[in-house]
Amino acid sequence: MRASFTARPPLAAFALPAAFAVVAALAAGCGGADGKAAAARSAPPPAVPVTVGSAVRKTMPVELGAIGRVEPLQTVAVRALVGGQLLRVAFREGQDVAKGDLLFLIDPRPYQAALDSAGARLARDRVMSAKADADVRRYAELVTKEYVTKEQYDQIQATAQSLKATLQEDQAAVESARLQVGYCAIHAPIGGRTGSLNAHAGNLVKPNDDTPLVVVHQILPIYVSFAVPESHLPEIKRHQAQGELEVRAVPPNTAVTPSHGELTFVDNQVDRTTGTILLKATFQNQDRSLWPGQFVNVVLTLARQPDAVVVPAQAVQNGQQGQFVFVVREDRTVESRSIVVNRTIGAEAVVERGLAPGEVVVTDGQIRLAPGVRVEEKNGAGAPAAPSPAAQAPAARRRAARESLS
Repeated sequence: MRASFTARPPLAAFALPAAFAVVAALAAGCGGADGKAAAARSAPPPAVPVTVGSAVRKTMPVELGAIGRVEPLQTVAVRALVGGQLLRVAFREGQDVAKGDLLFLIDPRPYQAALDSAGARLARDRVMSAKADADVRRYAELVTKEYVTKEQYDQIQATAQSLKATLQEDQAAVESARLQVGYCAIHAPIGGRTGSLNAHAGNLVKPNDDTPLVVVHQILPIYVSFAVPESHLPEIKRHQAQGELEVRAVPPNTAVTPSHGELTFVDNQVDRTTGTILLKATFQNQDRSLWPGQFVNVVLTLARQPDAVVVPAQAVQNGQQGQFVFVVREDRTVESRSIVVNRTIGAEAVVERGLAPGEVVVTDGQIRLAPGVRVEEKNGAGAPAAPSPAAQAPAARRRAARESLS
């Protein structure tokens, strides 16, 4: 009986191909990772999302800003000219009054009695003066006939002249007493707004007291006074000679509509202490938005500059070399551009040099930018905005190239 067996291939025959397969797989894996890394290194960095705006040409005002204070056009402290008991107060505190309105009534009876007494003396002295005049005429005839002496006639004439002077004195006393009676009724010297009441009915008032009975401010129209550096004085005078200068005033930290007035006063000297010149503007103040003693932001418009290059103020950045903006180029990369800003008005900056109308500037997102960085435009809410014409041109060329290759 013969034994039969099947010969098995050596172990190395199986191990060698498997090892080659593992090595090949590892090589393939390493090659794929290196390729991905190389591809990642060669890919351009992602675009930085930014908000953009355009430089435009428009007419802009030439303005001076300052902090002003509202002042009444006129202020009158009402005081009594005669003393006595206050019988009546004819208004309420804080009430508007017109010129000539009755404000206070002081007891007029003592002054009326004095007026009556002065009138009685005047009437008595008139009678005596008339008799003296008659005596002069009668004695003039008697002295010519030598019935009386010349000395007697002279005495009669002196008495008549003395009574005439007494009549003038009596007349003045009557007028003074009449004025005292008139002073008992105190009327508003100006139209305006009354303040706090310092005396009430029943109080005794003194003439020319240190404390006024009430203070009246005229607020229609009203002044706003403010000061500007004296270096602006020649420019202000030059523009004021050409016409009225508009002034706007608005209380700080409020959303009310600015009040409009005109410059009506330039002080006759410069304040040597501060180096400023005091100005005043008159406002009609029909809506009473301006109130005496209030501080307001004032803008004086000197002229209007046509064809000014204007960009959003938030696009302007400050660097070591001065002010600059990031300008978006046609390939959607940015460049840093030095500019000279003439002035800033609200949310707009007037560029004197460095930008041309139509150029696109970055208004938000500058912190992540550097020259040559690609950007992606977006609107204020963060969604992509419609690309500008400068950005559409490169995109159109890329689409045309892809279509020709396909």
